[in-house]
Amino acid sequence: MTFTPEANKKKDMSKGTRAGWLFRHWWIVLLVLCLIGVGVYLLFAKAQSRAAKQKQGSVTPMVPVVAVEAKKTGFNVYITGLGSATPLNTIIVRTRVDGELMEVLYREGQIVSSGELLAKIDPRPFEVQLTQAEGQMARDVAQLKNAQLDLERFRVLWEQDSVAKQQLDTQEALVRQLEGTVKNDQGQIDSAKLNLVYCQITAPISGRIGLRLVDPGNIVHVTDANGLVVITQLQPITIIFPIPEDSLSQVLAKLKTGERLPVEAYDREMRQRLAVGSLLTVDNQIDPTTGTVRLKAIFPNEKNELFPNQFVNARLLVDVRREATVVPSPALQRGPQGTFVYVVKADRTVTVRPITVAEIQGDEASVKTGLSPGELVVIDGQDRLREGTRVELKAQSGGTAQNDGTTQRGY
Repeated sequence: MTFTPEANKKKDMSKGTRAGWLFRHWWIVLLVLCLIGVGVYLLFAKAQSRAAKQKQGSVTPMVPVVAVEAKKTGFNVYITGLGSATPLNTIIVRTRVDGELMEVLYREGQIVSSGELLAKIDPRPFEVQLTQAEGQMARDVAQLKNAQLDLERFRVLWEQDSVAKQQLDTQEALVRQLEGTVKNDQGQIDSAKLNLVYCQITAPISGRIGLRLVDPGNIVHVTDANGLVVITQLQPITIIFPIPEDSLSQVLAKLKTGERLPVEAYDREMRQRLAVGSLLTVDNQIDPTTGTVRLKAIFPNEKNELFPNQFVNARLLVDVRREATVVPSPALQRGPQGTFVYVVKADRTVTVRPITVAEIQGDEASVKTGLSPGELVVIDGQDRLREGTRVELKAQSGGTAQNDGTTQRGY
């Protein structure tokens, strides 16, 4: 096939036209190349993501948990009840005589001792009564002496047969009558002296004085309902608190042996221990409406830690279990099959271990069966665990535990 000069010329013109078009529209070419590159990148990234997901699915993630060792130690068994501090004695100081309150010698809130003078009542009316009684007695004593002298004369005359026996008997009766009158006068004197003593009002017990109920200058009476002031004994003080009737047999068994049962008093939030005492007695009947029985504990209260009518939580120590297996109570889990814990094995996987709990006291629990001392139990992070889950041990403060298996022990 041969080409003529005209054909070659047309071919050269066609090539030049295409090259010129490409030169003029270079950005279109660049855009096409960029789109091709982006498509290749997206396909490559998607393939890498799919491979990463497949690799991640093949490796089980480790769950961070906090674990501690079950320890073998003594375990205290307590019975707790909400009670109130009750004074051994609360006395309303009243007047024992009628009269004007002359002077008050105490300060409100003062600590007083038994026999300390508190107030004075006007003694003048009773001093007058004492003077009258003493004068009456002096007159009756003089009459008695005269009658006794006459009796001696009548006896001599009767022996001489100078008077009748009737006169002698009458004189003897008169002497006995006057002797009774003198005794009555002595009683009047003693009563007036006692009233003078009652004008000095003293504290019958040691304790804290309450707010003043009567001011000086008022007339007080024996029949006044409120009295003068209230004294409350603070040392020692008692706490009365209820316990369930099911626990009564355990407490009575300890009391029969003569054992002293310690009682601790805590604040309402069970955070601060206020005082330590001992069980004093048990009430004589169970309250049928609540199914509880009241206990009374006594506390020295030397530093006035307890205040009358203060609400406290009382903890009665009824037993100490030696060498018990103890774990923190947050380790306990409950399911359809009962109570269980997650135990961390040596290969850093967990297993579900059914256990039997003997007692739970606050933040600790005594395990009866199913767990041995020294085994690691999970106390935090159980919500993501299953049988065989691999775990990463964390310190309770948030740091990573060492790979040698050590973990916190001092819970």
